[in-house]
Amino acid sequence: MNGTQEVVFEGNQDTETPVLAVFPESTVARYIRINPQTWFKNGTICLRAEVLGCALPDPNNIYQWQAQQEGTQDKLDFRHHNYKEMRKLMKSVQEACPDIMRIYSIGKSYWGLKLYVMEISDNPGKHELGEPEFRYVAGIHGNEVLGRELLLNLMQYICQEYKRGNPRIIHLVKETRIHLLPSMNPDGYEIAYKKGSELSGWVLGRFSYEGIDMNHNFADLNTVMWTAIELETDKSKLINHYFPIPEQYTSEEAFVAPETRAVISWMQTIPFVLSANFHGGELVVTYPFDMTRDWAPREHTPTADDSFFRWLATVYASTNHVMSNPDRRPCHYDDFVRHNNIINGASWHTVPGSMNDFSYLHTNCFEVTVELSCDKFPHASELPIEWENNKESLLIYMEQVHRGIKGVIRDKDTEAGIADAIIKVDDIDHHIRSAFDGDYWRLLNPGDYQVTVMAEGYFPATRSCRVEYEHYPTICDFRLTKTPKQRLRDILAKGGKIPQDLQLRLRQLRMRKLRATTKTLNQRRIAQQKRARKARR
Repeated sequence: MNGTQEVVFEGNQDTETPVLAVFPESTVARYIRINPQTWFKNGTICLRAEVLGCALPDPNNIYQWQAQQEGTQDKLDFRHHNYKEMRKLMKSVQEACPDIMRIYSIGKSYWGLKLYVMEISDNPGKHELGEPEFRYVAGIHGNEVLGRELLLNLMQYICQEYKRGNPRIIHLVKETRIHLLPSMNPDGYEIAYKKGSELSGWVLGRFSYEGIDMNHNFADLNTVMWTAIELETDKSKLINHYFPIPEQYTSEEAFVAPETRAVISWMQTIPFVLSANFHGGELVVTYPFDMTRDWAPREHTPTADDSFFRWLATVYASTNHVMSNPDRRPCHYDDFVRHNNIINGASWHTVPGSMNDFSYLHTNCFEVTVELSCDKFPHASELPIEWENNKESLLIYMEQVHRGIKGVIRDKDTEAGIADAIIKVDDIDHHIRSAFDGDYWRLLNPGDYQVTVMAEGYFPATRSCRVEYEHYPTICDFRLTKTPKQRLRDILAKGGKIPQDLQLRLRQLRMRKLRATTKTLNQRRIAQQKRARKARR
């Protein structure tokens, strides 16, 4: 162990089984050279090595003021939390800030572990009219653990800063309803956690207990959409949003994880506007579509909102300390720095049944994937600096939920909100729908837009809406007028009398319809007579 003497450690043949090797005696080393190929037959250059040791004072920095301060000044609980510890921490945060924090569960894992969510709002437990809903989801793959700890850090940080009177945090909490799901796959995490950072492999704990990769487990609505486009001759009948889930996917026999079913139900219950899910093993932000159209291994496959998705991805990547470093080394083979650390998901590799694509095609929610670090299970000592790397990104991404337009769609006569109204933006082939109170949010880049609102039983309405560069949405409210038929249905349903103005309007509509029908019949009769004359000749 002196000088350049070599120490040989035998590795493993199974690439997924880690090996823990310990030096025979404590050693102080400035340089460690690892050469895995030369010692044994059939050696390989593919190696993941993690060297752990005790920190010693640097003889070149003997004075305290010379030492570079790393980590963070925030006093948060920086360690890896198993299920019980996570639940305990979330409870302590809720008790510290009961006015803005609420814990709820959206379901259970295969093992029966609850999928806990922390809600952050100035009015927890209630959707407030006009206030957008935001979510972060971590731990889809149980062994990609950094997102879990970042969300636990985030809820602690928001609680502390809200109590300190931080104006940015106060504004965020008052104007946004935030939902944080730290662990979508708690079963997989517990498996990886038992091995720890040193011994957890690249795949151990990735899947659910049933062996399901939940990032491929959502309904494949991309194929449904593209098949309809190919088969439908009348393009006006095509839909571009709120695609229904195929029946075979919803059956009890379908190979769908209970965790996935719980998250889908959550998506359908709350009118989420913006979301991001966290993964590990790379440093990049990906945006939809995640699936290629013709099942190619990789191919650029943009959505109708491609420019806004690229903005969302750039917002996170450009404020992340590691991603934004132009001198950083690639994690593996892909150099995402040359793409500004963002990429269309399908351009990287095709992922059928992803959460991002499902959110976009089945709900109003825009969602991206953030690959947080090269290491899927970083050591606990790295968590403080990882928090600093991501803190600003986490906050500024949430603030993007206030970009674009928002408003309330009401009945012109009763002022009641109209649910399920369709909001169409000219030149963007993707509509959204109003929530149960009639409020809506449409994420858009700055510019001028023609917006049309349609609802069953109402005349459509169109108005111009301008989106500015400021960090607040443009208010675009709509008041829709009922069609005479709808007014008649409502009156008859209540057993009321039909007013004279409506009777007159209905008579006019009947006469118009009669004239149109008569004209069509006359045209057909004339055409038949012409054909008969030609036949006689």
